[in-house]
Amino acid sequence: MKDYKALAERYAQSLSSLYDADESKQLFLMAYSFITQRKTIDYALEKSKTVDKNVLPKFELILNDLLTGKPIQHIIGEADFFGLRFQVNEHTLIPRPETEELVDWIIRQHQHEKSLSILDIGTGSGCIAITLAQHLESARVDALDISNAAIATARQNANRLHVDVNFIEADVLEWDVFMEQSQQYDIIVSNPPYITPKEQEHMHTNVLRYEPHAALFVEEHNPLLFYATTADLAKQHLKDGGTMYFEINQYLAEQTMDLIRKKGFADIVLRKDLNAVERMIAARMDF
Repeated sequence: MKDYKALAERYAQSLSSLYDADESKQLFLMAYSFITQRKTIDYALEKSKTVDKNVLPKFELILNDLLTGKPIQHIIGEADFFGLRFQVNEHTLIPRPETEELVDWIIRQHQHEKSLSILDIGTGSGCIAITLAQHLESARVDALDISNAAIATARQNANRLHVDVNFIEADVLEWDVFMEQSQQYDIIVSNPPYITPKEQEHMHTNVLRYEPHAALFVEEHNPLLFYATTADLAKQHLKDGGTMYFEINQYLAEQTMDLIRKKGFADIVLRKDLNAVERMIAARMDF
């Protein structure tokens, strides 16, 4: 009977053609945590422990799915984000650490403010909206997505995490149709589609094959479409002194800042993530 260390080595060997050693180890630890319902740090104490014969097939099933290129978050149906666990599926993007940094920035900037109103555009699993609602307790949060399936998943996540978010199924490109004229927000945040077709060739196959393309990709000739649309929305629905936040395409940082500036925004801040990549922008309206 195998111990956990031998099982981890099997994962690394089997997945070597798809992932490097560090990635394979992380995938095994995620499988370990999901199956055993223990923290990943517990593996260090249990790696010489024999794997129960009833548990071993579960590890094998996950490994077989991983060998197809399917993301482990879709295999186990959940992903961690900002200390919370979110249900994810083929209709939602898998939450990423860079987006955690965007959320952390917003929380730190606004944690002492009262009666905040927030709009999250392109909510997907709801990770941004729900996390902000939990950490900014006085906030009223609306979250928008065009996908009915994504909205359903986001609502499930909000219910599971006991957070109140108002989810809206709508197309942000038609915001002037469904937004009430008087609706105003202190914060508008979006992690929109921003990957161009040329960038696809450098992406991992598990992203291309399993994650929703509508939430990832934009047309080559108009890569800043959603930034321009959201900026137009914000010009009408952002309160005086309110802030707009974006996660951005690192290769289009200057173009994105220039677009936002031309839309009438000021105090534009470009921020790098922990990998020193230009990833986030904040801006205020120049009233």
